[in-house]
Amino acid sequence: MIDHRANVKRTLLSALFFLLLSVGNKLTAQDGKSIFQNNCASCHSVTKDLTGPALAGVTTRGPWTDRKNIYAWVHNPSKFMASNTYTQGLKAKFGIVMTPFADLSEKEIDAVIDYINKTAAAVQSPTNNPKVGEQVIDEKDNSILYGVLTLILAVVALIMLQVNSNLKKLADDKDGIPTGEPIPFYRNKSYITLITLVLFVIGGYYVVKGAIGLGHSQHYQPEQPIFYSHKVHAGVNQINCLYCHGGAMEGKHANIPSLNICMNCHMTINEYSGSAGKLYREDGTEVNGTSEIQKIYAATGWDPSKKQYTQPGHEVQWVKIHNLPDHVFFSHAQHVNAGKVQCQTCHGEITKMDEVYQFADLSMGWCINCHRTTKVNFDTKDGEGNKFYSIYQKFHDEIKEGKRDSVTVSDIGGTECQKCHY
Repeated sequence: MIDHRANVKRTLLSALFFLLLSVGNKLTAQDGKSIFQNNCASCHSVTKDLTGPALAGVTTRGPWTDRKNIYAWVHNPSKFMASNTYTQGLKAKFGIVMTPFADLSEKEIDAVIDYINKTAAAVQSPTNNPKVGEQVIDEKDNSILYGVLTLILAVVALIMLQVNSNLKKLADDKDGIPTGEPIPFYRNKSYITLITLVLFVIGGYYVVKGAIGLGHSQHYQPEQPIFYSHKVHAGVNQINCLYCHGGAMEGKHANIPSLNICMNCHMTINEYSGSAGKLYREDGTEVNGTSEIQKIYAATGWDPSKKQYTQPGHEVQWVKIHNLPDHVFFSHAQHVNAGKVQCQTCHGEITKMDEVYQFADLSMGWCINCHRTTKVNFDTKDGEGNKFYSIYQKFHDEIKEGKRDSVTVSDIGGTECQKCHY
């Protein structure tokens, strides 16, 4: 009688390996997405030009057909650009040089490129219709298929083990070899151990994944009591962000503008002309822009026919979108005024949004990574830069000696705990 236990064990181990491989593939895809969101999304979109060029089809353009050139560019853009006319043209077009990411490994860069290619392919699919200003985030998810196949293989392996045990008992009985009754699979310690390990791996993965995302509200998009389109105001009509959010330049909070700010324009503008096309809510329902203006009048007590306030107004209960934990300190003035950070870095393509949503996950890792890669407005030349940084004599000396070409936020203490936590 041939003992098939070794073969069956290999089959069972193969099923376990297949499960781990499926989880590993999913993790790799998520790594590419995560690295892109944390490092690239503040300046790049897959489908649209932002601060930097759109990245769809990047591996078919210029020097990027060679992955080694991509690695060299990501690790040290200034050095690569010095001898490359293509990247010199990018600087002339967009006005800036990309921030170096020397800490990214070639494997991580490959993961980002794979994510970009899959996302670009999803955008080109005729069944895919992304919203204006929103990137397609997830590639096709095969994790459910992997899970089902793994479960089937595991069941088959268990059945084979049980059949093998019964056949061995029949053969032993025929040969007169005394044997005991086969142990049921639900009492077999090997089976129980293996199933426990599998459940531990799967459960641990989802617990960690859920814990990491706890409290994060990326893509949160509530419906506001009055429909306000940033696309119409900040995009088409080019109203400066600071006109409504004046606190962003001088205070901790950007502040929700009062309706008096709205009335500065809407005392005379009492209907929507459709300059930006039809307006739609997230669920696809069309919005009557003129009726939304009437809601402002009702809230302020303004009578457009008499051109005066005829009754008391009432507060509009706007729904806050961006929330940080109570123990986190964040100052808009420190970033917008001193750091010269653009609104789109944290809020996305706000000029193309009708209903605003939370663009970034605003996690600690996202902020820390930004501090590690963002260069400060360092005073390196007479009459230029932020004079506050003149106190960092060590960095000035290192720049003069050619030991460094820039100073990041982390260099001046931007990753120290007490900088952001009470």
